[in-house]
Amino acid sequence: MIVATAGHIDHGKTALVRALTGVDTDRLPEEKARGISIDLGFAYLRLPGGAIIGFVDVPGHERFVRNMLAGVCGIDYVMLVVAADDGVMPQTVEHLKIMELLSVKHGIAVVTKTDRVAAGRAAEVGAAVRALLAPTALSAIDVLPVSSVSGVGLEALRAALAAAVSSIAREEQAGRLCRYAVDRVFSVAGSGTVVTGTVFDGALSAGDRLVLSPAGIEVRVRGVQKDRKGAERAEAGERCALNLAGIGHTDAKRGDWILSPALHAPSQRLDVQVRLLASETRPLRHWTPVHLHHGACDMTVRVAIRRGAEIAPGESGHAHLVVDRPIAALNGDRFILRDQSALRTIGGGLVLDPSAPLHQRNHKQRAAQLAALEQRDPAQALGALLECTTAGIDLDWFARIYNLHEDRLAALIQSGERILLGKEPRICLPRATVEAVKAGVRQTLAQFHAAAPQALGMELAELRKHCAPGYTVRTFTTLLRSLADERYIELSGSVARLARHVATDNPADEKLWISVRPALESAAFNGMTLAELASAVASKEQPLRDFMHRKAKTGDLVRVTAERFFLRETLARFAAIAQAVSRSVPGGKFSAAQVRDRSGIGRTRAIEILECLDRLGITQRVGDLRVMRKDYEPILGTPRQQH
Repeated sequence: MIVATAGHIDHGKTALVRALTGVDTDRLPEEKARGISIDLGFAYLRLPGGAIIGFVDVPGHERFVRNMLAGVCGIDYVMLVVAADDGVMPQTVEHLKIMELLSVKHGIAVVTKTDRVAAGRAAEVGAAVRALLAPTALSAIDVLPVSSVSGVGLEALRAALAAAVSSIAREEQAGRLCRYAVDRVFSVAGSGTVVTGTVFDGALSAGDRLVLSPAGIEVRVRGVQKDRKGAERAEAGERCALNLAGIGHTDAKRGDWILSPALHAPSQRLDVQVRLLASETRPLRHWTPVHLHHGACDMTVRVAIRRGAEIAPGESGHAHLVVDRPIAALNGDRFILRDQSALRTIGGGLVLDPSAPLHQRNHKQRAAQLAALEQRDPAQALGALLECTTAGIDLDWFARIYNLHEDRLAALIQSGERILLGKEPRICLPRATVEAVKAGVRQTLAQFHAAAPQALGMELAELRKHCAPGYTVRTFTTLLRSLADERYIELSGSVARLARHVATDNPADEKLWISVRPALESAAFNGMTLAELASAVASKEQPLRDFMHRKAKTGDLVRVTAERFFLRETLARFAAIAQAVSRSVPGGKFSAAQVRDRSGIGRTRAIEILECLDRLGITQRVGDLRVMRKDYEPILGTPRQQH
């Protein structure tokens, strides 16, 4: 469990952590000299039974809220500290607002310095703290009087913390990949680069190869330390130090993440849900510059809100954040917004889509998608997204933003009436929708063939316009490929046709075929050029060329060269000759001259036909010779004798 302190400056947060752990978290010379915390401090409390509580001691001065925010990311529990002599102060209030915005639901309030005041004063401050907590999600937490000097209340505080360790259940971590937030970077002589931080998701171990994000540098975990002792692994909800190979200490900084490679996809545009604090005096408007605190990082952003819209004080709404540099965020991440001068906290919220699209033309659909992404349960989110996204869901994007292991993603697909299309990207669609589009494609192609029987097929763009205008080109093409794999349709270039459709099934083509077929049979292995064939059948060359290409699509003809088409059975007879020659020579290797002599045609024509057989995969050239690679009959059919 990770516990963060919160509260006003000089209210005894550091002294309280020292009394609990024996560790002085003020490590900087300036902190020692001034007697105040400036940066984050860390300590551990090992409980009986082996459980470890990691403490993050945050500075209380208003000038160091930036550092405070870097320390409270990913915490499980807050220890709100209020001094009995001062009572509730401005940073007490701001820190509590921050905890609310981060959705911290567990904690304890500690009234410190009770040794300095009368019992009545401590009770009075305790009542004020309860009143402050009353309208918040922390309203039910205990308020405990403690003195770090005399020790009064410390055992009760330890007991409360120990009870919390066993009772607080973190979000389900099964099937989640590793994500670690870096809050400190330094170099150790003999070891190299060391980072400290919090394991947000998953787990990590020595030897793991991960990615420093957003920089995209591959790192290897040399070693893991918890409570200054070597450890085999660290899991979500634990603080630890990592000794890293692959980077120098200047390559990493506070605010970076160490991730499983599958999660590395930094972005500068995020769609979010924003809540503006009720204490603000004006609404949040389009293009307002603010400071964004996410994880342990702080950066400037612009808040984009739909034209004419705004978010009123105390209200929530969807917004688009344009970040000044890449950020590594995931769905469900909490963030804090402070004003442009970084003087006060104005709100916070929840990341919905960390890879938001640049253009959002269909605002109604996008609003429905963002509402779906507010669901924390991936199964519910995927179902809601499919209901409002006609083009389907990119599963690689979905798995990344919800941090889902491949096995967990597969279970989501199998659990519903869903179909997976394609490989890169993998598109998920409702089964009923896909089947309806497939039926529409078949019906539309049938109508097209009836109206234009000579056409090779329907243009894909026109087919998509008729059957699935909401699908992206990529999704629709993937669906058509699945229909082709099922042998319902055939795809050729930019057109599609039904598998049973023959483009020459019309009276004019049948009449021409009656003349062309005998002419090609007579030509046998010598064949005829298109010009020679046009003269023989009394046809114009260009219409004949179009006809021959259509016939080649049906399989009746095979294009051997740009100007010569052969009957399929003619090529089958030639392949039979090549096979016979191959069987008659040692090793099955034969020359073009041997096939030429057996077929009785010239060398040029024999080589042209053999090269066509090479393309069909029937023969294969090996140096100056050839071998039979496949049985020709499944490709060309059984040869028939020429009459």
